Amino acid sequence: MSSFTQKFELTFRRLLPSPLAIAFILTAVAYVTAYFVTKPSEATTFTYLGDLALMWKDGLWQSGLLAFTIQMMLILVLGHILALSPIATKLINSVVSKIANGTQATVVVGILTMMVGLFNWGLGLIFGAILARKVAESAHHRKMPISYPLIGAAGYAGMMVWHGGISGSAPLKANQAGHLAELTGQSNVPTQVLLDQTTFSSMNAFASVAILLAVGITLWVLSKYVSNSIPPSFSRNVTMENEEPETIGAEHIDKSTWVGTGLGVLFLLLAIYSAARSTNILGIITPDYINFLLLGLAFAAHRSLKSFSKALDEAISGSAGILIQFPLYFGILGLVRDSGLVSIVASSLIKNSTATSFPFTTLLSSGIINIFVPSGGGQWAIQGPLLVEASQSLNVPLGKSIMAMAYGDQLTNMLQPFWALPLLGITKLKARDILPYTLILMGVGVLVYSVTLAVF
Repeated sequence: MSSFTQKFELTFRRLLPSPLAIAFILTAVAYVTAYFVTKPSEATTFTYLGDLALMWKDGLWQSGLLAFTIQMMLILVLGHILALSPIATKLINSVVSKIANGTQATVVVGILTMMVGLFNWGLGLIFGAILARKVAESAHHRKMPISYPLIGAAGYAGMMVWHGGISGSAPLKANQAGHLAELTGQSNVPTQVLLDQTTFSSMNAFASVAILLAVGITLWVLSKYVSNSIPPSFSRNVTMENEEPETIGAEHIDKSTWVGTGLGVLFLLLAIYSAARSTNILGIITPDYINFLLLGLAFAAHRSLKSFSKALDEAISGSAGILIQFPLYFGILGLVRDSGLVSIVASSLIKNSTATSFPFTTLLSSGIINIFVPSGGGQWAIQGPLLVEASQSLNVPLGKSIMAMAYGDQLTNMLQPFWALPLLGITKLKARDILPYTLILMGVGVLVYSVTLAVF
């Protein structure tokens, strides 16, 4: 078994290109597929190729999605800054220091990350990355052999459960009164689909418990057979050492612990106040709120602007991949959406479905679409109208159909490296390091969610 896992990992390391190359490969696949599938008979080859290229170009710079890019960069950078603070280092190290071996490390990282991911996808994403890195730092310090790639994969597992959690885009949107009518443009649809039919349904409770157990057992088994080694050291440049012989004038502001701590406390009080004023406590947990909270925590934890700035210098490099690669995927989104390719793929899979097979074809189509449109909210906007119409015509409970889409969407995150970019930036791992293991987890997830849809 050990020999098999080594060959399995080595094969992926040889064949799998970088995330940037994957983004361009998927762009080419989407472009060629859109041409052959969606080309109008009256359009010339040259004209339609140009039209598709413009759809892609316009998709790159969608203002709303570019704002989302900055939100994701801030989540990554601020979370990393917080993790580099002395207090966070001591706290996390006190937890990971109790881990005795690589098997414990892998299972603990995976289960905790998935539990946080069920609460909020953004927190789960950054928590898993930070926890995986802290485990590696502790293992290096203690000379404890671990499989760092496997632990990195475990730290990414939150993204295979998030859409079934309380921050899932499709269930939350469907829960908004009047949203389905606005989405479909029809009046004969339900006013809303309450969360007790989706996120808090007995079906999803079963799926959540089952996936936690299944992934935990899978990680435990894998950790027994993968090769282990002492992970490398990580550069750190965030200590409060006085590099200058003397602090003069305005430099006191940067080094004052009162200034940094005071700013952090003010930010946190404002975050608490805004939450208290909100009528929907779950709805307030947005990327903007998470970033504001992380900013306050980071200032308070570092206690000075000087320490915060040093951590920023180290953390900012990890967000470089997002800045370029997210827009490339937005271009793919624009291409497959505006050409009608997504609608054709989804409708063709749904058209031949029965009431029994529909949840499974929804899961399949959702997984395929997520490879090219790695955004739960964006996917719901595209696939949602087709799903609502088909559910009504086949008399399939709409809550079940929504969750089938959510399950498929989150599963192929384990194949699509889009959301892995923050984790790769923090852990310094490469996509080819973790993908052999995330694909195994995806296979386990397909089994768990398929059984769930069949039973319920």
